[in-house]
Amino acid sequence: MHIILGASGRVGSGIVAHLRKKGDSVKGIIRDEKKAPLLEKLGAKTAIADANDLPALVAAFQDGSTLFAITPETGHERNVLGETSDILENYRKALANSPIKKVVGLSSIGAQYESGTGNLVMSYLLEHAFTAMPVKQVFVRPAYYFSNWLMYMDTVRETGVLPTFFPVDLSIPMVAPEEVAAFTADVIHKEDEDGVIYELTGPASYSSNDVAKAFTAALGKEVKAVQIPRADWENTLRGIGFTTDAIRNFVEMTQAVISGKAIPQKEGTVQVELKATLSTYIQEHIPAQQLIVPPVAKTKTRKKTASQKAA
Repeated sequence: MHIILGASGRVGSGIVAHLRKKGDSVKGIIRDEKKAPLLEKLGAKTAIADANDLPALVAAFQDGSTLFAITPETGHERNVLGETSDILENYRKALANSPIKKVVGLSSIGAQYESGTGNLVMSYLLEHAFTAMPVKQVFVRPAYYFSNWLMYMDTVRETGVLPTFFPVDLSIPMVAPEEVAAFTADVIHKEDEDGVIYELTGPASYSSNDVAKAFTAALGKEVKAVQIPRADWENTLRGIGFTTDAIRNFVEMTQAVISGKAIPQKEGTVQVELKATLSTYIQEHIPAQQLIVPPVAKTKTRKKTASQKAA
């Protein structure tokens, strides 16, 4: 049975769905029991366990053969890398007390660096967490997710501005998380694969300007990318609830991307080009109610329609 950590997330739930289509036995590990029915509809078993709860992890791993592992982050951590190390130690202990023989880890482009890349160091720690253990190990390093841009949808619709921490003309590899899920499910399904690191990029690199153009085309409204001034980064992140250490790591990661450090390693890894394009992804993931509704002239019998909020 495949044990999928983070099974209610965008990638995790996609992995569960793809593995079930293959007829594989799957158990999704989730923290919120309210999300269990969605996985159970796919024919998956579920277990409630937090990454910090070792006894719950031990119990959840007992009937597993393959583990899909992640390094969860919320922005609320007081010690990002320290808490990541604690979680990975729990994974190690739970693995040591289980029949699991293979680990597939969701890493990230830029995971080759031990330091200096902020949040990306979490992926470095993941890739080195199971080195001395008698389990097969495969890691998947995806590029930046298209879906990250959807978080700005309300701002884009209300102001026509796409805020970005990157220089607006900086192009970086981007991929669709749904394709990452499908690819990772295939890796999990191959029981004999071992010692491989896959780096996933798309058919092209894109800039924040490119993302703004994609939103413009999808919404029928001009959207402009505007870089958040460096002096405002900390306050911006603090305003959405990030802790001091989470801010420090996010800023270091962003600077590593901007400097060109956080790029595919290539040497010693397998390069995979996924198919989804930015424009297609944005077009497909903007719900119908988010489309800009043209103003309707006021008359005695017809009222102006109000655009609905983002779902």
